[in-house]
Amino acid sequence: MYSFRRFALLLAAGLASATVFFAQSSSSNPPEAQTPAQDQTPPASASQNPGAASVQSRIRARREQRRVQSIRDAYSHLYDTYVGMGYLRFTPGPNLQRVTYYSWNAELTRYYSTRLGVTVGGRGYYGTPFVGLNSASITRPAVSTYAVMGGPSYRFYLQPRYSISGRVMGGWALGNFSGDTNGFGGKTLGLWPDSNTYAVSGGLIGEYNISPGIALRLDGEYFGTGFGSTMQNSVGFTSGLIYRFGKQ
Repeated sequence: MYSFRRFALLLAAGLASATVFFAQSSSSNPPEAQTPAQDQTPPASASQNPGAASVQSRIRARREQRRVQSIRDAYSHLYDTYVGMGYLRFTPGPNLQRVTYYSWNAELTRYYSTRLGVTVGGRGYYGTPFVGLNSASITRPAVSTYAVMGGPSYRFYLQPRYSISGRVMGGWALGNFSGDTNGFGGKTLGLWPDSNTYAVSGGLIGEYNISPGIALRLDGEYFGTGFGSTMQNSVGFTSGLIYRFGKQ
């Protein structure tokens, strides 16, 4: 009787332990049926990224198309005409200080592509240099220089609203240094003698487009001449209005 009770007690304890063991095992290992459902649910952001990327790509493509078309509209004209005014620091004689020249400038450029063109133009410079005290009592005679030049122009940076170009030109210059000396002659006052000589120019040009056919221009420029068998190295700038016409 005692053995039977002992056996029953051990059997009950074993059943209780087995129940606890299986309960813990089932809670730590969820049913396999739930795992595929959790693994198959993708994050919401991953499902949305392809569409968002596609929209952004289309927006960028349309912007680039508009930019290219705007550049074509502005820079595909056959001709540019330019009229402007300028400023130059010029040496009027071998021993005189520099004079401020004020100028007008007119040019025509024929373009063979959106970037490359050939420019021809004329300009006039006017100033009143100080020549010092002298027997003629003329201290500030009016002098002038005129030039006709031509050469290549190249647009090396293009945007819909503005562009940057470089240009070199060469040609002929006329110096009138004795017209206001009352017959004394420019050389008597220390000015260059009246003569014809070469002229060279190089500039960096910025253009701002008001519309495809109209733009404002600012040109920083070097201007060289050969009066008196010497070289006059002058620097200045011009600014003015551009009108474009014709189609390439």
